[in-house]
Amino acid sequence: MIAIRIKDSANKFIVHTYLLVILDTVLSNSFKRRSDLLHLSNAVTFFYRKIICLARHSLRSIKWPAAWVCLVFFGFPDLSCSEETDFQYFTASGQSTGIWQKHSGFSAPYSGPSSLSSDPEIGYTISATLFLGARPWKGTEFFLDPEIASGVPFSGLRGFAGVPNGESQKAGSVEPINYVARAFLRQTFGFGGGEVEQAPGFNIFGGTVDRRRLVVTAGIYAITDIFDQNAYAHDPRTQFMNWAFMDYGAWDMPADARGYTRGVAVEYYDDNWAFRAGRNLLPAESNGLALNSNITQSYSDNFEIERAHEIMGQPGKLRALLFRNRASFGNFNDAVAYGQAAGIAPVFDNSRSDQVKYGFGVSLEQAITKDIGLFGRYSWNNGQTEAYSFTDMNNSITAGLSIKGTSWTRPDDVVGIAVASNGISDANINFLKAGGSDYFCGDGDLNYGRENIGEIYYSVKVTDFLWATLDYQRINNPCYNKDRGPTNVYSVRAHLEF
Repeated sequence: MIAIRIKDSANKFIVHTYLLVILDTVLSNSFKRRSDLLHLSNAVTFFYRKIICLARHSLRSIKWPAAWVCLVFFGFPDLSCSEETDFQYFTASGQSTGIWQKHSGFSAPYSGPSSLSSDPEIGYTISATLFLGARPWKGTEFFLDPEIASGVPFSGLRGFAGVPNGESQKAGSVEPINYVARAFLRQTFGFGGGEVEQAPGFNIFGGTVDRRRLVVTAGIYAITDIFDQNAYAHDPRTQFMNWAFMDYGAWDMPADARGYTRGVAVEYYDDNWAFRAGRNLLPAESNGLALNSNITQSYSDNFEIERAHEIMGQPGKLRALLFRNRASFGNFNDAVAYGQAAGIAPVFDNSRSDQVKYGFGVSLEQAITKDIGLFGRYSWNNGQTEAYSFTDMNNSITAGLSIKGTSWTRPDDVVGIAVASNGISDANINFLKAGGSDYFCGDGDLNYGRENIGEIYYSVKVTDFLWATLDYQRINNPCYNKDRGPTNVYSVRAHLEF
């Protein structure tokens, strides 16, 4: 991670004001042309060149009157940090992850439009992300994350509800595609109560924060950057790979086909408690890339409560999530009724209307020792409408262990073991039995059984910046069909941080 620090107080003041000009120019132009990804990519280059220029020349050529003009438009900064000689103004870091996978062949008496191929397949994903941050003064942070990704998923990402590669995108492509993953503002208001240390990380400035604080995030980001931050099962780049273990499986989270959304989230921290609420955009079309532009008509509301605790001296956290999505969803029962009347297989095209999907999730993380952690999740949704922005699960339960390699003198290595059981509603079952298909599932018929998943991985820290992982997954009844499968998925992952 690169950090730029400026010690001269006068130059700090000018950095504060002119950084706002740069960020306002870049972000406002980018947001005015949301669909123009190339423009956003160019904005990243422009933004970072300006940062380097500021760091090299300390803005000696900028005149004080211009700084005062900037203050009129952008407000007076908090100069309390001017006494902190090591105050971090900028941060730059990055990651790259490659995942190679193969699934075994299996028995399948029939297949449909959204089936997993019964023949062995090879798939892969490659991604790289830059995490660029700027902090003109304490409490105000801007982040911009350009990303590039490519990949080939199994069967076009069809045939699993618990997709075995968390890096797979619905908008994936063999050719590398570059885009802006995140561009957001984070504003923190401190209310005292003592201070806690915040470790630096991707899109996180290190340092102290108040125990009681309000945090507002606005812009383009992943909703999972804020909600459901389970320490042991959350990041497919370093932990479990299957979608069932990344987050609440039945949470139809707001996300475009790459996993990002636009909106506003508010968090309030009070010692061991945290409260979160957010409204974010859903895709304009089911599982699509473009987001709806009207946040009052098509949106996702999310609420989460978090409580930190200790059991026998070991830390843990318990979370509860409520969500409510509103959009033009396809309805299972309406699609079946239309199909029966027309003598065809059910389709969503004639059953879409303004509807609501709602649900909840509960998440636990608990350290058993300093080297062993336990996690579990349960989630549910009302199961009347299609999987719109995540995956085809109406209920899911998961549990697992994360074990550090301290006992075999490899303290930075990790072994993960987890199981998941995913299910769908009666309405969804009837839809698939009648020959219907959605983005993920549709075999032409259905002999229903819960989709059960087991995953185990071993992550080796090769160097200070490189991790290598071997992973195995066993998936029974893929897409809830006992007539198909089981299949084995073998994976190799390389993860680089810089």
